[in-house]
Amino acid sequence: MVKSGLVVRSYSGYYYVDCDGTLITCKVKGHMKQKRFSLCTGDRVQLEVNPDQADEGMITAVLPRSNYLDRPTVANLDLLVITLALVHPDFSFLIMDKLLILAEAAKVHLLIVLTKADLATEEQSEAIAAVYRNIGYEAFVISSKTGQGIDALRQRLAGKVTAFGGPSGVGKSSALNAIQPGVLRTTGEISSKISRGKHTTRYTELVPFNGGYLADTPGFGNVLMENLEPEALPACFPEFKKYEKKCKFSPCSHTHEPVCGVKDAVKENLIAPSRYESYLSILEELKENKARNRR
Repeated sequence: MVKSGLVVRSYSGYYYVDCDGTLITCKVKGHMKQKRFSLCTGDRVQLEVNPDQADEGMITAVLPRSNYLDRPTVANLDLLVITLALVHPDFSFLIMDKLLILAEAAKVHLLIVLTKADLATEEQSEAIAAVYRNIGYEAFVISSKTGQGIDALRQRLAGKVTAFGGPSGVGKSSALNAIQPGVLRTTGEISSKISRGKHTTRYTELVPFNGGYLADTPGFGNVLMENLEPEALPACFPEFKKYEKKCKFSPCSHTHEPVCGVKDAVKENLIAPSRYESYLSILEELKENKARNRR
């Protein structure tokens, strides 16, 4: 029997596909292995169900993707929730800006969640959130302990396929459990089918949530920018566009040029200094990567 479904998890060559609420353990059909294919959590697939074993099948085709994010590795997202703590660990503008760039480059809709609001002052929380709200990003300030912002975030994610991404230790798992109590127990139940123990986020996994799906993802501290060309970086800072028309040169790197609308906007606090500092740091990293690859 041919069915279609959503890959909610992949592990060691097995793919776990949600078909109308039934979890089917699948491998890839032989003809797909004879050609190059890409398959990950979030992919919509066609599969043949084993007539003798209803919870086993073979994936025969991967349906076209609407988007794809390399890290965390997931396809067809409605939203990527970029999660960072306000404190403990201290908020990093550079890590946040790198994560935003990865989402911008992948053309994935995103929103920002700032956790551990109970440990930060209101002034500190709002100052950080304002940097990104002024650009046009949605930013939620939440506390998993007090419940601040949880109801609004839960409502925003309803019916969406959503992945939470961010470094380890910033409260992603706590936020997920606050949004849907027991969600990590659900991931643990799925994990037990592949002989894993208690919940530890090592692989991206989707679980049903309020008409959609939620995903916890592996944490990471070092955000690599390997696949982005230096020339493409300005377009990943949407607030630059308004001021680029005042640059004398086009394209403009917004670094050494004598007449630059972006640099002027930074001086006038129309662009957040933290964002421009991130831009310069990331631009240098991309140039070093490009030079290294030429050797």
